Amino acid sequence: MKNIFTEHPKQVSETYLQHMQKALSFSLKLSWMSLQALIHAFLPFLCVTSLSDKIEGMNEVLQKRKNKAL
Repeated sequence: MKNIFTEHPKQVSETYLQHMQKALSFSLKLSWMSLQALIHAFLPFLCVTSLSDKIEGMNEVLQKRKNKAL
């Protein structure tokens, strides 16, 4: 019988709790990045490349995880 809570975490070689921790860390990082983008919108001389650098780094991590799941 399928367990909907563990099926996806197993695809990326993680337990349910490990996957939760990783997802929550991405959520916090994205929230912080959203705040930086808001600040940059009004003060474009701040956070000039930090957001794009963080997005590229996060994309690399996600692509590696995606490839592991395939």
